[in-house]
Amino acid sequence: MLGFDNDKYLDMQSRHIKERIAQFGGKLYLEFGGKLFDDYHASRVLPGFKPDSKITMLKQLKDQTEIVIAIKAGDIEKNKVRGDIGITYDMDVLRLIDAFTGNGLYVGSVVLTQFQEQPATLAYEKKLKSLGLKVYRHYRIPGYPSNIPMIVSDEGYGKNDYIETTRPLVVVTAPGPGSGKMATCLSQLYHEQKRGENAGYAKFETFPIWNLPLNHPVNLAYEAATADLNDVNMIDPFHLEAYGKTVVNYNRDVEVFPVLKAMFEKISGKSPYQSPTDMGVNMAGYCIVDDDVTKKAANQEIIRRYYSALCDKRKGDSADLAIAKIELLMEKAGITIADRLVVKAANIRAEETGGPAAAMELPDGTLITGKTSALLGASSALILNALKKLAGIDDESKLISPQIIEPIMDLKLKHLGNRNPLLHIDEILIALSIEALTNPDAKRAYEKLDALKGLEVHSSVILSQVDVGVFKKLGVNLTCEPKYQNKKLYHT
Repeated sequence: MLGFDNDKYLDMQSRHIKERIAQFGGKLYLEFGGKLFDDYHASRVLPGFKPDSKITMLKQLKDQTEIVIAIKAGDIEKNKVRGDIGITYDMDVLRLIDAFTGNGLYVGSVVLTQFQEQPATLAYEKKLKSLGLKVYRHYRIPGYPSNIPMIVSDEGYGKNDYIETTRPLVVVTAPGPGSGKMATCLSQLYHEQKRGENAGYAKFETFPIWNLPLNHPVNLAYEAATADLNDVNMIDPFHLEAYGKTVVNYNRDVEVFPVLKAMFEKISGKSPYQSPTDMGVNMAGYCIVDDDVTKKAANQEIIRRYYSALCDKRKGDSADLAIAKIELLMEKAGITIADRLVVKAANIRAEETGGPAAAMELPDGTLITGKTSALLGASSALILNALKKLAGIDDESKLISPQIIEPIMDLKLKHLGNRNPLLHIDEILIALSIEALTNPDAKRAYEKLDALKGLEVHSSVILSQVDVGVFKKLGVNLTCEPKYQNKKLYHT
């Protein structure tokens, strides 16, 4: 079921950004937070929101849009890695440039923030220039962000390179948080003012959704997603004071707003905004068409985040703060792990069989399970059982013959150095695709793979990265019990 009107969102969002450009005389620096590509969190908590919605919206404005990518010099020096895709920030800049240009968007430049002549940053700057990219330097400013007279002066923002831009909408984005997007925008406003040019600043953040209640599950799910950062949703006190309206923002924006307002006043004589919420351009809250659907989806996301934090702790990554935070959020939402039906189903199956098991909830509410066998791991068995059910194939039917599975197991053990012969999900799907050439049932099952997208799955043990990755590619929402199948210290 859909809870969000994506077409309405694209229309409203692009129109609102155009209005904001006009408000500032034809030039807007738009700080773009969150994920521009593949925003799966938004698509999970707002069923109907497409993961590529933000890029689709920008493509509607592509003739007016220029992209500037900010990366902090310190992140280059320490080879900071994006946790979601596992590549360093410096490499992600190149990936982002390819992705933007592949979507017909113009990338104008890269800005190196908090630049201090760091050796690795100098080498990276040289590399970018050799690739034909424009690169600018923004320097670390003593006393930032509190020393406003210093920051808004020729010795502060004035020392930064002025980024040459040619289009009315300048989208400032980055590989991750803390990269200096806002400072880049404000530095540009300072330089534009010195040059006698009109320009403005706005902020695009999807969450928290400012015109939903503070404790709406969609906003609580945002807190769960950022539990490791300890972000807190709160009523925007500046908006309440200025307009008498209760809206939602989050602690970091509220805390920094007095400083930002003072900077705006120092740069241009007055602040265009009376609250941090004023700065935003997010229209997502107006596009929810079924609140009950979004609440249910967001509650499931909170529970998924809880299991993710539990597994992080089991893996040795400190997660006590995140666990405690999400437990509090679950109390606020009035939910428990019992509200995730696949959890009980997977654990009961594991108890019955004495081995790892997994469960999936189909769109009609049917619960399908998979167990570990001599040929298949529990996740692989679950996938095949679910595909059979979705394709209307008898449960006793063999989609893949042992004559195909056994040679693959033999290859893994004898030639590839694997100790576990059981087939991972990617291996079983390759086998299914081969079987589909001659087996009508296998063909019907294979054709149902797209129907797995958005379904809920729980495993009674922590899965291998291979299986986790395949579930993610299939669009399945996975959780795992915070325990391993064995007591080894090293798990692949």
